Amino acid sequence: MLESATPIPFEHVISTAFDQGEGVLVDLNSKQYYQLNETAMLVWTCLEKQEPLPEIINKMTEAYEVSSDRAAASVEKILKEFEAQRLVHSKA
Repeated sequence: MLESATPIPFEHVISTAFDQGEGVLVDLNSKQYYQLNETAMLVWTCLEKQEPLPEIINKMTEAYEVSSDRAAASVEKILKEFEAQRLVHSKA
């Protein structure tokens, strides 16, 4: 996963961030909503800005003082969940 291009959020998925760093995604097509913890919201915000995966991992290591390997594993897990829920797609 991390070797591939950074996924892009679908246009029909909107986000709202809360002051504590958590957030909510709403899929306007399916009417489903998803509550995100701080790390998932950090990843989502970076995806919205189309930041490359290495930058997302770097931001996670800075924000949470974890190793690059741990941050990469967390990002990969979060991206797999976003893909499983059909919230993101790959660049064409």
